[in-house]
Amino acid sequence: MAAEYTIAAVAAPAAVVGLELLVFRTGLFGQARYWITLTIALAFQIPVDGWLTRAGRPIVRYSTAETSGVRFPWHIPVEDFGFGFALVTLTLLLWRRQTLRAERDRG
Repeated sequence: MAAEYTIAAVAAPAAVVGLELLVFRTGLFGQARYWITLTIALAFQIPVDGWLTRAGRPIVRYSTAETSGVRFPWHIPVEDFGFGFALVTLTLLLWRRQTLRAERDRG
């Protein structure tokens, strides 16, 4: 069976980036505060996800048949970073899009 989790973890960020570049065009990727936000999210994701997926006594277990098997750092499946990126970025894109619409409607 195909590594569904890996496929989704690649498709989700690609879809979000495509949505920004082809549809929303908010300019979010050109803003330093966006990249700072991603860095902060990653700084929290790594220790929490590392603890949840730690080797030996994981709280969250992943089917090896559904993932790439690549884990970094510690024991974090690399797919988790794709989903984290997509989640944070899509939320910020929707927020930014709504803000731009509201500004346009007011002005």
